[in-house]
Amino acid sequence: MAKSPEEQARQDIDELLTAAGWLVQDRDQANITAGRGIAVREFPMKSGHGEADYLLFVDGAAAGVIEAKKAGATLTGFEIQTAKYSEGLPDGLPAPRRPLPFCYQSTGIETRFTDLLEPDACSRPAFAFHRPETLADWLDQELKQPGSTVKARIRRMPPLLGEGLRPAQFRAIRNLEKSLGEGRPRALIQMASGGGKTFAACNFTYRLIKHAGARRVLFLVDRSNLGRQTLKEFQQFSTPDDGRKFTELYNVQRLTANKIDTVSKVSIATIQRLFSMLKGDEDFDPSLEEAAGFTYADLQQQPVEVAYNPRIPVETFDFIITDECHRSIYNLWRQVLEYFDASLIGLTATPSKQTIGFFNQNLVMEYPYEQAVADGVNVDFDLYRIRTVISEAGSTIAAGHVVDLRDRETRKVRWEKADHDIQYDSDDLDRAVVSKDQIRTIVRTFRDRLFTEIFPGRTEVPKTLIFAKDDSHADDIVQIVREEFGKGNDFAQKITYRTGTARVVTKKAMADGSEAEEVTWVNSGIKAEDLLSSFRNSYNPRMAVTVDMISTGTDIRPLEIVFFMRTVRSRMLFEQMKGRGVRVVSDTELQAVTPDAKSKDHFVIIDAVGLSAEDMHETQPLDRSRNLSFERVLELVAFGSRDKDLLSSLAARLARLDRKLTKDDREALQQAAAGVPLAAIAGALVQALDPDTHIEEARRRCSAGVPPAGPCTAGVSPAGPDSAIPEPTPDQIAQAAADLLAAAAKPIASNPALRNRLVAVKKSYEQVIDTISQDQVLFAGHDQQARQKAESLVKSFERFIQENKDEITALQVLYSQPYRQRLTYEQVKELAEAIERPPFCLKRDALWRAYELLDRSKVRGSGGKILADIVSLLRFAMRQRDQLQPREDDVRDRFAAWLAEQEAAGRKFTDEQRHWLEQMRDHIATSMAVQPDDFDYAPFAQKGGLGKAYQVFGPQLQPILAQLNEVLAA
Repeated sequence: MAKSPEEQARQDIDELLTAAGWLVQDRDQANITAGRGIAVREFPMKSGHGEADYLLFVDGAAAGVIEAKKAGATLTGFEIQTAKYSEGLPDGLPAPRRPLPFCYQSTGIETRFTDLLEPDACSRPAFAFHRPETLADWLDQELKQPGSTVKARIRRMPPLLGEGLRPAQFRAIRNLEKSLGEGRPRALIQMASGGGKTFAACNFTYRLIKHAGARRVLFLVDRSNLGRQTLKEFQQFSTPDDGRKFTELYNVQRLTANKIDTVSKVSIATIQRLFSMLKGDEDFDPSLEEAAGFTYADLQQQPVEVAYNPRIPVETFDFIITDECHRSIYNLWRQVLEYFDASLIGLTATPSKQTIGFFNQNLVMEYPYEQAVADGVNVDFDLYRIRTVISEAGSTIAAGHVVDLRDRETRKVRWEKADHDIQYDSDDLDRAVVSKDQIRTIVRTFRDRLFTEIFPGRTEVPKTLIFAKDDSHADDIVQIVREEFGKGNDFAQKITYRTGTARVVTKKAMADGSEAEEVTWVNSGIKAEDLLSSFRNSYNPRMAVTVDMISTGTDIRPLEIVFFMRTVRSRMLFEQMKGRGVRVVSDTELQAVTPDAKSKDHFVIIDAVGLSAEDMHETQPLDRSRNLSFERVLELVAFGSRDKDLLSSLAARLARLDRKLTKDDREALQQAAAGVPLAAIAGALVQALDPDTHIEEARRRCSAGVPPAGPCTAGVSPAGPDSAIPEPTPDQIAQAAADLLAAAAKPIASNPALRNRLVAVKKSYEQVIDTISQDQVLFAGHDQQARQKAESLVKSFERFIQENKDEITALQVLYSQPYRQRLTYEQVKELAEAIERPPFCLKRDALWRAYELLDRSKVRGSGGKILADIVSLLRFAMRQRDQLQPREDDVRDRFAAWLAEQEAAGRKFTDEQRHWLEQMRDHIATSMAVQPDDFDYAPFAQKGGLGKAYQVFGPQLQPILAQLNEVLAA
């Protein structure tokens, strides 16, 4: 006899409970001591509270209830009834807590769960029931320390320490913890590639374990090499408050077998292996983890079905972090994620609408590529296109020609005369048809233009990653690259999922007596991971050819060229592939693999396939006005242009310059910008260009009652249909945008001194390399014109003095008679930097040699070595000194004269005092003056500092300092 829907639901619930370790009993046969968890059917509660379909006993005490409903029932409508059961336990029955904390509603197909131990308890979907020992553990913790649930402890976590975190990482962690504390079950963090998502994840994982009491965290990746990369990140992560490595405090397991280590706090796994484990497989082929999860998922016709696995209960993990699983994981694989009763945290650089929807529209952090470039976290890119006839339009092989026909699997080639014209278009290339000359033409053009147009002036091939269509195409490219560059095997390598395997072709006898070739793949002993490591850290290979293996997540910081020889037709995948080039790298690390590189301030995308608007989407460099010089961009901004492309280019140029700055130049520019760092100016420009920022600002003004451009509309605002906040009109948004752009441009537009300084600094870092003009010898022999050159140099120096005597503070001081003030070290430094910049480009040592050549009798010693020597050069050039001598010698002469005057006046200094005085003399020689603060540093600090100096000189210390500064700094 067929079961009723209610009976079927009870049977399904019984099976779920049994699988989770519960003993299901009828009330008249109950034995609540028979196991840790007993589920008693149809238990009557107190009068007025009805009969619970199941009363759950844990360790002999009532702990929870289940309301059973037939399949299809909407369970949230029965939460009130379950609460009545929870509150209606008959008096006298043992219960560690009333009302009963664990409330379920279930149809056997769908289950919801409410944990009343949590603050602001809210029901959530549950794949299955929790195990009795889990509920016992939760109860025990709460009884020992009320408010010990993870959600409660998140709300009490100590403040996040910003040290060691980038601003974007800090905001991401702070926003995530706020979301988790509010009880939101899913949160998505979007950060540009290279923005430090994994480092941020290590940080908040540590906080969730240490401060929130998380028992176990799962870190999901979609490819094995990303799992290895994540493990390395955890191993290298130093905890911010303790200082020890994460793995010194907590076990971290990367799953290489189908067994979860129960003592590990963090488990790292691929989605493929986790699915295999849930299915109950004893083992899993590791090679299936080398391909991306979406590739493996494509083999599935339908979303994977997951059943309850008692060996991996739903409460195994408290948090699941999904890293760069932005494609299939939220489609075919989503049931694997939803199996666990865990909060889900997504990390991605390129979220799709589907991804954002999966995370309940809870995007807690947005950090786009443009902002990352402005902040110096990413580098900008240039786009270089290579077009060929065959790439654009295909070709035709005329009938009668002998053509090569290659078997896809065995790659065996045979020859056959074409009996008809073979026409093919660009879409057929490298799949149905391989045009060797098309590949060769692209590679040859790249080779010929590399050092003249793409990276002019360089001699080493930059680290280059080429994306091919498939493994066979990659093989063809590698061979042609080696031939065209005339290099060996190490120069270019293929790194695909088939790297590490070798094709073996064998003959197989057929039933009709013929033979067929059969292809198998065997391990070759070469690991793709080893090749990838060499590409990242060693000189060779210079070029790597891949398909999808290095398209997402893989960190290759020295990479400077991303080369597309395949179309993409997916915005997300294109952004991921582009993201391989955006990573910043230190000059030292870059030069270790590319010796002739100076610094990585940009990378180049080479488009050899005609990437369409669909491929590129809205991708474009931050620098969008490349036809304009830096000076012209600054000038247009100064004269009022607020063109968005122009301001975007300004942000890009400032960000690129900021990456090159020396410490001194960075400080000087920040001082010229009234204390605002260059990176902050660039970041503000990018923020002001964001359309979302325009809308937010217009809404803020509407909310504040000061709307621009007329009254706001009565439209529904994001706050909801009942919100009284009106929506801004398009004109108001435009006005807000204009005001934001004007404010962001103001630090540049209103500060001519900063603009001039920027131009000068940029020029000082650049050299024009003339590869066009040809030189010829006019003279070879000893230099007979050295004197003329010296005279020219001296005249340039004196012309600089005349042209700048009213502009540069140090010159104003030197020209004042008597001296109105003493020169400071900062003023001398500013003067020296100005002399060294274009158009004069004068060096102290060269000037010193020029004066020596012109009149050796007036020059004493070898000077120009220290910064302060510029003062000696200036005083000599301005005729304030008859002789040119090093600043140190001049100060020593003055000190000796002062000391003689003191002794003639009857003042004697002890040996200890003489030693201190000589130290002060030497300090003034290099730093222009000596102040009380200087005694906190070497060499004074080692001798006892200012306190010791007062002991040595007593109340005379301050008068002595004043005298020395006046006499020696003159």
